[in-house]
Amino acid sequence: MDSHQLDILILAALTAVTCALPGVFLVLRRVSLMSDAISHAILLGIVVAFLFTKKLASPWLVIGAAVVGVLTVSLTELIINTRKLKKDAAIGLVFPLLFSIGVILINKYIQGVHLDADCVIFGEIAFAPFDRFVINHIDLGPRSLWTTGAVFLLNLTFILVFYKELKLTTFDKGLAAALGFFPTLLNYLLMTIVSVTAVASFESVGSILVVALMIAPPSAAYLLTNRLSTMILISGILGILSALGGYFLAYVLDASISGSMATFAGILFFLALIFAPEKGILAKILVRRWKKWNFASETLSVHLLQAEYAHAEETERVVSHMSDHMLWNDDYTSEAIAQAIEDGLIRKEGNRLTLTPLGREKAKNILEKK
Repeated sequence: MDSHQLDILILAALTAVTCALPGVFLVLRRVSLMSDAISHAILLGIVVAFLFTKKLASPWLVIGAAVVGVLTVSLTELIINTRKLKKDAAIGLVFPLLFSIGVILINKYIQGVHLDADCVIFGEIAFAPFDRFVINHIDLGPRSLWTTGAVFLLNLTFILVFYKELKLTTFDKGLAAALGFFPTLLNYLLMTIVSVTAVASFESVGSILVVALMIAPPSAAYLLTNRLSTMILISGILGILSALGGYFLAYVLDASISGSMATFAGILFFLALIFAPEKGILAKILVRRWKKWNFASETLSVHLLQAEYAHAEETERVVSHMSDHMLWNDDYTSEAIAQAIEDGLIRKEGNRLTLTPLGREKAKNILEKK
């Protein structure tokens, strides 16, 4: 692996972690669409700042993007507060408007400059290592690596300093307001962080990958854990895996690096969606199946206990007649009997069923609760 490839991998991994940090709170607050809105709407702030400064490296581009990011949130919430439209509809109105104005300004006033809508949307991380950060003829590495590193430290500091406040406002906004934690202010600070993160990454990786890394790893982490601190850690790890896996996927397929990273992030999310131990689809299917047969075996145990109470064991515990007594079909009855035997609730003695001590105790508990 040459130095160019190593620079790409480091930049991609750092970008993934940087995006994942605020992304966790976007996912938990159910405002993941807002990251997409902000990452596109900030184009307007970048363009306006460039028209004044005429410099792509100017810090005013970041400031302009952050201002438009906050403006996006403000306009969206203003529309939502009218109670005329829902949140997704409000976002769908605001960000296309601001993004379109940015595109119009580029086409009208910016010519011959490496700043266009394609650059913002798709990016090209393969070219990022060629833009070097040089001081006194000393090459300090890719400029985007330093920019992303600075934003990473900003995001990390923000979360460490306001961790308790973010946690409280995320899970109980009403309590946070009652305790004087200003949830609205924290929300605007978070969206400002999202804006700065997006503009710091747009030229190297593009807004599509920024959105993918900001939403997919945190969403997967949300499925894998219920602890906020663990979710942040897992989100960062999954972001790094998305970046590294996507790079090698692009190498094998000879495809877009950013697109492959976004694809790999999506693959990791769907793997978590299917195989997550508690919230995954497979786990829910297994739990649903277990509940179904557990209910059937317990119902069978209760039936046998009631037969004992009624002194009707000779007729009510005959296996061949059990489907008639329980009003089940033959296949379901066979499965229920097998499950009850496996659970240790009943024994099969020839053509008759008998409660075990465990089955009798469980059946008594169920009847007592009724």
